[in-house]
Amino acid sequence: MDRALFIAMTGADATLSRQTTVAQNLANVSSTGYRSQSVAFRSLPVFFQQFPTRVYAVESTTGSDFTPGILKETGRPLDVAIQGKGWLSVQDAQGGEAYTRSGHLQMDATGQLQTDTGLAVLSEGGGPITIPSSRTVAIGRDGTVEAVNPGNPLERQTIGRIKLVNPPEATLVRGAEGLFRTSNGVPAAAANNEVALSAGSLEGSNVNVVESLVQMISAARQFDTQLKVMQDLEADAQASTQLLSIAS
Repeated sequence: MDRALFIAMTGADATLSRQTTVAQNLANVSSTGYRSQSVAFRSLPVFFQQFPTRVYAVESTTGSDFTPGILKETGRPLDVAIQGKGWLSVQDAQGGEAYTRSGHLQMDATGQLQTDTGLAVLSEGGGPITIPSSRTVAIGRDGTVEAVNPGNPLERQTIGRIKLVNPPEATLVRGAEGLFRTSNGVPAAAANNEVALSAGSLEGSNVNVVESLVQMISAARQFDTQLKVMQDLEADAQASTQLLSIAS
């Protein structure tokens, strides 16, 4: 009975973790360039004096789904979407390098090119990209950023080149804020010739809404089942106590 209770309890706790992950995926169904998280149950033995005594359930995030999302045309010059594989390089809150697929870019008051969350977009040289005042922006397929004279579109000045990277997906880890980084902490090499941008477009989230809803319903049913097991075990324990008290 003790083992069954332990298994049901840890299973319920793991199911709650699954619901949290699935809920996060659903909450980001409209987030630009979002990569859904994948989860899985696994069983681990509990050892006492070097012998396994019982098994408990663990819910673990196994990784991210790197399937590209659908590209949507916006016509906005500062919107960019990556065609196929690849990442935009940005400067995270700690000053390090991180990677995102969210190409909804903007310029701050000083003309610095940033993501919609305020992170500076990095150039191949490693620094931010700043656009001169009173100029508009044109971003090329290879990440080249040009400052354009609104009065004369043919008058252009190359400002820099966005650092585009394409590290192996197996070497990337997701941070709590949704940005990706290399597992060894070493910035990925620029791969602008391998990564192509589509200006005036945004990549949608790759979350499968129907699949996520099914996972949420399944997790809710699993949680109810595990609670029912614990309630039945409690009833059995009470019945056993009454039998022992009668026998005594």
